[in-house]
Amino acid sequence: MAHLEAIFLFPVRGGAPVRRPSARAVAGRGLDGDHHQADLTLFGDNKPENQLTLIEAEALDALARRQGTPLPPGTSRRNLVTRGIGLNALVGRTFRIGELRARGLERCDPCSHLEALTRPGVLRALVNRGGLRAEVLTDGVLREGDPIVVE
Repeated sequence: MAHLEAIFLFPVRGGAPVRRPSARAVAGRGLDGDHHQADLTLFGDNKPENQLTLIEAEALDALARRQGTPLPPGTSRRNLVTRGIGLNALVGRTFRIGELRARGLERCDPCSHLEALTRPGVLRALVNRGGLRAEVLTDGVLREGDPIVVE
Protein backbone atom coordinates (compact mmCIF):
# COMPACT_ATOMS: atom_id res chain seq x y z
CA MET A 1 0.00 0.00 0.00
CA ALA A 2 1.21 3.51 -0.81
CA HIS A 3 2.12 5.43 2.32
CA LEU A 4 3.99 8.37 3.77
CA GLU A 5 7.39 7.20 4.96
CA ALA A 6 8.94 10.40 6.34
CA ILE A 7 8.18 14.09 6.95
CA PHE A 8 10.81 16.82 6.80
CA LEU A 9 10.49 20.50 7.58
CA PHE A 10 13.00 23.17 6.64
CA PRO A 11 12.53 25.87 9.28
CA VAL A 12 15.17 28.11 7.72
CA ARG A 13 15.65 28.70 3.99
CA GLY A 14 18.72 26.72 2.97
CA GLY A 15 18.96 25.23 6.46
CA ALA A 16 19.13 21.66 7.63
CA PRO A 17 16.07 19.41 7.39
CA VAL A 18 14.24 18.46 10.57
CA ARG A 19 12.44 15.11 10.59
CA ARG A 20 9.06 15.04 12.32
CA PRO A 21 6.70 12.11 12.99
CA SER A 22 3.79 14.43 12.13
CA ALA A 23 3.12 17.88 10.71
CA ARG A 24 0.13 20.14 10.29
CA ALA A 25 -0.71 21.30 6.78
CA VAL A 26 -2.66 24.48 6.10
CA ALA A 27 -4.69 24.87 2.91
CA GLY A 28 -3.08 27.30 0.50
CA ARG A 29 0.02 27.69 2.69
CA GLY A 30 1.89 24.43 3.21
CA LEU A 31 3.35 22.84 6.33
CA ASP A 32 3.49 24.62 9.67
CA GLY A 33 7.10 25.23 10.62
CA ASP A 34 8.44 25.09 7.06
CA HIS A 35 10.24 28.15 5.69
CA HIS A 36 7.84 28.38 2.75
CA GLN A 37 5.05 29.41 5.14
CA ALA A 38 7.31 32.06 6.67
CA ASP A 39 8.21 33.23 3.17
CA LEU A 40 4.50 33.77 2.45
CA THR A 41 4.28 36.09 5.45
CA LEU A 42 7.55 37.89 4.79
CA PHE A 43 7.43 38.21 1.02
CA GLY A 44 3.77 37.60 0.11
CA ASP A 45 4.98 34.89 -2.26
CA ASN A 46 1.97 32.58 -2.41
CA LYS A 47 3.03 30.16 -5.12
CA PRO A 48 1.06 26.90 -4.87
CA GLU A 49 4.02 24.91 -6.22
CA ASN A 50 6.03 25.85 -3.12
CA GLN A 51 3.50 24.53 -0.61
CA LEU A 52 4.51 20.86 -0.58
CA THR A 53 7.21 18.74 -2.19
CA LEU A 54 7.36 14.96 -2.32
CA ILE A 55 9.90 12.34 -3.40
CA GLU A 56 9.66 8.57 -3.79
CA ALA A 57 11.69 6.46 -1.35
CA GLU A 58 12.25 4.13 -4.30
CA ALA A 59 14.05 6.92 -6.19
CA LEU A 60 16.37 7.43 -3.21
CA ASP A 61 16.91 3.65 -2.99
CA ALA A 62 17.83 3.52 -6.69
CA LEU A 63 20.22 6.44 -6.22
CA ALA A 64 21.95 4.58 -3.37
CA ARG A 65 22.32 1.44 -5.50
CA ARG A 66 23.66 3.46 -8.43
CA GLN A 67 26.16 5.50 -6.41
CA GLY A 68 26.98 2.94 -3.74
CA THR A 69 26.09 5.22 -0.83
CA PRO A 70 22.68 6.37 0.33
CA LEU A 71 21.43 9.92 0.18
CA PRO A 72 19.65 10.48 3.48
CA PRO A 73 16.00 11.34 2.69
CA GLY A 74 16.03 14.84 4.20
CA THR A 75 18.97 15.88 2.06
CA SER A 76 16.76 15.46 -1.02
CA ARG A 77 15.25 18.84 0.03
CA ARG A 78 11.69 17.44 -0.24
CA ASN A 79 9.10 17.65 2.56
CA LEU A 80 7.57 14.21 2.18
CA VAL A 81 9.08 10.83 1.35
CA THR A 82 6.55 8.38 -0.06
CA ARG A 83 6.67 4.66 -0.76
CA GLY A 84 4.56 2.58 -3.11
CA ILE A 85 3.31 5.26 -5.51
CA GLY A 86 4.68 6.78 -8.71
CA LEU A 87 4.61 10.53 -8.12
CA ASN A 88 4.95 11.57 -11.77
CA ALA A 89 1.48 10.07 -12.34
CA LEU A 90 0.02 12.52 -9.79
CA VAL A 91 0.64 15.64 -11.89
CA GLY A 92 -2.81 17.14 -12.42
CA ARG A 93 -4.42 14.69 -9.98
CA THR A 94 -5.96 15.10 -6.55
CA PHE A 95 -4.84 12.76 -3.78
CA ARG A 96 -5.03 12.29 -0.04
CA ILE A 97 -2.33 11.62 2.51
CA GLY A 98 -4.06 10.86 5.78
CA GLU A 99 -6.23 13.91 6.57
CA LEU A 100 -4.60 16.09 3.92
CA ARG A 101 -6.01 16.61 0.44
CA ALA A 102 -3.59 17.89 -2.21
CA ARG A 103 -3.25 18.39 -5.95
CA GLY A 104 -0.14 17.44 -7.89
CA LEU A 105 1.00 20.46 -9.90
CA GLU A 106 4.29 19.61 -11.59
CA ARG A 107 7.35 17.45 -11.39
CA CYS A 108 9.97 18.68 -8.97
CA ASP A 109 13.00 18.00 -11.10
CA PRO A 110 16.39 18.04 -9.41
CA CYS A 111 18.55 21.12 -9.84
CA SER A 112 22.20 22.05 -9.62
CA HIS A 113 21.54 23.51 -6.14
CA LEU A 114 20.56 20.04 -4.88
CA GLU A 115 23.73 18.54 -6.36
CA ALA A 116 25.83 21.31 -4.80
CA LEU A 117 24.32 20.51 -1.40
CA THR A 118 24.85 16.76 -1.77
CA ARG A 119 27.35 15.21 -4.18
CA PRO A 120 28.20 14.91 -7.87
CA GLY A 121 25.91 12.63 -9.86
CA VAL A 122 22.74 13.29 -7.85
CA LEU A 123 21.26 15.53 -10.53
CA ARG A 124 21.68 12.95 -13.29
CA ALA A 125 20.56 10.05 -11.08
CA LEU A 126 17.28 11.78 -10.16
CA VAL A 127 16.28 13.00 -13.63
CA ASN A 128 12.57 12.17 -14.07
CA ARG A 129 12.48 10.95 -10.44
CA GLY A 130 13.07 14.19 -8.54
CA GLY A 131 9.60 14.28 -7.05
CA LEU A 132 6.40 16.26 -7.16
CA ARG A 133 5.30 19.78 -6.29
CA ALA A 134 1.80 19.90 -4.82
CA GLU A 135 -0.77 22.39 -3.63
CA VAL A 136 -2.35 21.88 -0.20
CA LEU A 137 -6.14 21.91 -0.66
CA THR A 138 -7.33 21.18 2.89
CA ASP A 139 -6.02 21.59 6.41
CA GLY A 140 -4.92 18.35 8.01
CA VAL A 141 -2.33 16.55 10.07
CA LEU A 142 0.14 14.27 8.31
CA ARG A 143 1.67 11.33 10.14
CA GLU A 144 4.39 8.94 9.10
CA GLY A 145 2.68 5.78 7.89
CA ASP A 146 -0.44 7.58 6.60
CA PRO A 147 -1.92 5.95 3.48
CA ILE A 148 -1.78 7.76 0.15
CA VAL A 149 -4.94 7.48 -1.95
CA VAL A 150 -5.48 8.92 -5.42
CA GLU A 151 -8.96 10.34 -5.94
